[in-house]
Amino acid sequence: MKVLIIGGGGREHALAWKCAAAARVEEVLVAPGNAGTAAEPRVRNVAVPTEDIAALVQLARRERIDLTIVGPEAPLVAGVVDAFSAAGLACFGPSRAAARLEGSKAFAKEFLRRHAIPTARSVTFTHANFDAAWVSSQPAPLVVKASGLASGKGVVIAASPAEAVTAAQAMFAGQFGEAGREVVIEEFLQGEELSFIVIADGQHVLPLATSQDHKRLRDGDQGPNTGGMGAYSPAQLVTPALHQRIMREVIEPAIAGLAGDGTPYTGFLYAGLMVAPDGTPNVLEFNCRLGDPETQPLLMRLQSDLTALCEAALAGRLHAVSAQWDARAALGVVLAAAGYPEAAQRGDIIEGLERAALLPGKIFHAATRREADRVLTNGGRVLCAVGLGDDIAAAQRAAYQLAASVHWPGMQYRRDIGHRALAAPRP
Repeated sequence: MKVLIIGGGGREHALAWKCAAAARVEEVLVAPGNAGTAAEPRVRNVAVPTEDIAALVQLARRERIDLTIVGPEAPLVAGVVDAFSAAGLACFGPSRAAARLEGSKAFAKEFLRRHAIPTARSVTFTHANFDAAWVSSQPAPLVVKASGLASGKGVVIAASPAEAVTAAQAMFAGQFGEAGREVVIEEFLQGEELSFIVIADGQHVLPLATSQDHKRLRDGDQGPNTGGMGAYSPAQLVTPALHQRIMREVIEPAIAGLAGDGTPYTGFLYAGLMVAPDGTPNVLEFNCRLGDPETQPLLMRLQSDLTALCEAALAGRLHAVSAQWDARAALGVVLAAAGYPEAAQRGDIIEGLERAALLPGKIFHAATRREADRVLTNGGRVLCAVGLGDDIAAAQRAAYQLAASVHWPGMQYRRDIGHRALAAPRP
């Protein structure tokens, strides 16, 4: 079979690598891909941008693609799955209507309240009805979110009401473009953050292995929020009891609610959760695709054929399949460009990739491009170094050995990915 991966980041490199490993897959195309996908065996980049849905449909028809997997959120929110379905092409992901869960945080908050799924209390504002006096009366800290898609950067944790007002006004003024036309202001929740990702077929759900992300830029969970600076799997926080509670209180009512609303959900569904001290799994956000960088360690552990799981979901047969996982832990460290997450420096030569290829583990490319015989940085989160080990500590050592083998001017990364798991008491 032939597979098309839509996207060009680290998540898409991992998807292409995993799909190409399946014996029945003849070739994987990536649109547009990056320098890492270009170097993978049985993988070919195609210069079609993710936002050109008509060209993506034409590509799938021309290349006789059997299965398309959508990586990033923007084409899903724009209706790429609807366009492929109308053309009779198999495309794994939610419809445009279902993808509103990520495309509009305001919609998601209303959906959560309507279906009694635990989440933080919040109010949604536009510039026209913004009530600075109300915000100023709220206890700090507050979380200010651009409602639309902002590449993981449209969230500000405000230490004071005045800071929250300033953040909201900046969003209304265009800091995140159209994403800030609506702003959600919500209470700050205490607890531990968790990524819970499943595959859904509209009715049935297959949970993936557990994972945990690190959103803040600097060690000790300090600095601005980012799209993610590293992740590991499994997440020791998720006990069997918590797993059951997340399925019962979050995932199952979300899938049933979407179906009941006439927008059945097929695809990857990512619930970003804050697990409260009392164990309540509060939803911070829904994403309508795999997380990045959670995908990289997750797919390092996945032993099943990913294309078969996606096809089972598209056929409504997810209840008849299971996923097999490597018993080892995986941990990924994001290597970012100077200036990230604000104005990332581009065009620096990445040194050491050949040396890294000889080490255990895997470096997945995200924002990279090839120029002649050199690989250059091409955005904020540039690479993700993933190590495997018998436990989180061993996986961490392998990942940081990989990270230390590459370099470019201004490269930055956290030195403490996995710190929560390592500090947790052993069972």
